[in-house]
Amino acid sequence: MKVLVTGGAGYIGSVTAKALEEAGHTPVILDSLLTGPLAFVRDRTFYEGDIADRALLRRVVDEHPDIEATIHMAARIVVPESVELPYEYYRDNVAKSLELFDELNNLGKTRVLFSSSASLYATKDDFEVTEDDALDPPSPYARTKRMMEQILQDMAVATDLRAIILRYFNPIGSDPDLESGIYAKEPSHVLGQLVMAARGQKDAFTITGVDHPTRDGTGIRDYIHVWDLARAHVRAIEKFDEVIAEAAAPSVIINVGTGEGVTVRELVTAFQNVFGHEVPVREAPPRPGDAVGAFANVDRSARLLDWRTELSLEDAIASALAWGEKRREILGYE
Repeated sequence: MKVLVTGGAGYIGSVTAKALEEAGHTPVILDSLLTGPLAFVRDRTFYEGDIADRALLRRVVDEHPDIEATIHMAARIVVPESVELPYEYYRDNVAKSLELFDELNNLGKTRVLFSSSASLYATKDDFEVTEDDALDPPSPYARTKRMMEQILQDMAVATDLRAIILRYFNPIGSDPDLESGIYAKEPSHVLGQLVMAARGQKDAFTITGVDHPTRDGTGIRDYIHVWDLARAHVRAIEKFDEVIAEAAAPSVIINVGTGEGVTVRELVTAFQNVFGHEVPVREAPPRPGDAVGAFANVDRSARLLDWRTELSLEDAIASALAWGEKRREILGYE
């Protein structure tokens, strides 16, 4: 199967492209390279450009008429930046996706697998969230993801588009062969910050928020190995029509996580156990837009996708540390 992957030069996009290849499929990459590095494209079919460029989308489909589905991952994703730059986030994530979805429908490429986010969920007392739980997106970034979900849901009712919406929890780690991983020079996410502190690139790891209503006061997350997440996309693409039929609706939302909640302090402990040394830690207030967190109820993914995670938190930490040693070779910087 040939699959268009928007944002395929990014962290999750590049790992997903590899998972598609390993399953016998062919990814076609569309990426503006606003953030994702060209090195992650490797030798895949690649179009550099904007998801809202309708002429480019028509050219891609003209040259690859056998594309059977689109995985839409292209987006701005940094929560604090979205607070500072709301216009850019709504323009790039929402307005441009609207053009993409409409043109895909015009071209008859009606299967869309969309990357959404668990940051949409409202806080629950037990932190376990199902796809039907209340939403309260706390940042412009999260609100763009919710808007894109609503757009897809409405278009799926009104047009031939069909959509599987995957709400990601917290991807960590790298691809198993260390060919791609986190690429930001200073990653904003927690594990990237831990790796930098462990390698002496930062003087300490900062826990942002220690007064949350969790078991130890720090935020709680569901950390999923990015390779497991990538394989969930493969499963969703392979079972796309079956999933839509079983859901008995033109669109369906599916949580993609481990089903286990881990606090930031617990993550630090697990990291130190894998790393073999203590990491300097300090505490600070929450960042703008930060959420207390949640973890996934994964019953729907098990039922509709016949999928569950296979890799552990420790596996993901080990791969992130290994990528930290490898990335200079691929990206030219640590």
